[in-house]
Amino acid sequence: MISCKSKITDDMQIMRLDKINTPIKPFVKWAGGKSQLLNSIRKTYPLNLGKEIKKYAEPFVGGGAVLFDILSNYELEEVYISDINAELINAYKVIRDDLEKLIIKLCNFQKEYISMDIEKRKVYYYEKREIFNNYICNGNKINGKVSNVEKAALFIFLNKTCFNGLYRVNKKGLFNVPIGAYNNPCICDEENLRNISKALERVNIVCADYKESESFIDPYTFVYFDPPYRPLNETSNFTSYTENEFDDGAQSELAEYVRKIVEKGAKVVISNSDPKNTNKDDHFFDELYKAYKINRVEAVRMINCNSARRGNISELLISSF
Repeated sequence: MISCKSKITDDMQIMRLDKINTPIKPFVKWAGGKSQLLNSIRKTYPLNLGKEIKKYAEPFVGGGAVLFDILSNYELEEVYISDINAELINAYKVIRDDLEKLIIKLCNFQKEYISMDIEKRKVYYYEKREIFNNYICNGNKINGKVSNVEKAALFIFLNKTCFNGLYRVNKKGLFNVPIGAYNNPCICDEENLRNISKALERVNIVCADYKESESFIDPYTFVYFDPPYRPLNETSNFTSYTENEFDDGAQSELAEYVRKIVEKGAKVVISNSDPKNTNKDDHFFDELYKAYKINRVEAVRMINCNSARRGNISELLISSF
């Protein structure tokens, strides 16, 4: 994975982020995406969000379902999002800053891909996957040239056409998901991309570890954490979305960070898996977040190679207030 180091500047301009009247949906499918849980998550928003609570931070932004819901419904002064997945963050920045070039490339991909038969699609897909991985291997350059727009277009194309819409990498950080079986994938959702670009105009987008959000967060901030989920069993942890693992030690470090920013006065909500789905005696999160409110909500397990193992499960919504 491409390394990236971005810091929050101390002289960040404060400007009001008006709510967006048009509904926005995530531009990629992301394992652990929160679209299906939005109704439950909305109930955890601070009552004074958009009033006394004027800032929002999402340090594991992923597909951005909660981010886009908040941008669509609340007027805020500052918004900060981050993720350690450099390719994901690059796509967010390109949508915000270079949308027209991105749309041209995505439209070309869609026109070419849709016109092909299955065998030609396979060749086309794996050629694009190889080019995408070449960007990763060569420090974001091919033939000495940097093209963040092309890499973002490839990222979105692969997400729309790969198996189950997964983003999965191997230990070298290379994307390794096979082609999917979609007959007519929407590779370029131009209207939604334009709405997202408008919503992101003044959002601070950072490729960084979640801990780098600390200087942004203050008593007027609502923070939503959606970290990599703790596996429910040994086989459910199919792979990483970066080359870095997020084990129980990392979950504990996150809990300590949450404690620190709660002490600063921030309002915090955390999502995670519920270990009691598979072991009623597993109290890991109940102990880790015993000082906070722990709510169990029903969710649908959407991604599993065995369709029989998809279905309703319990997930955790943990609130500091």
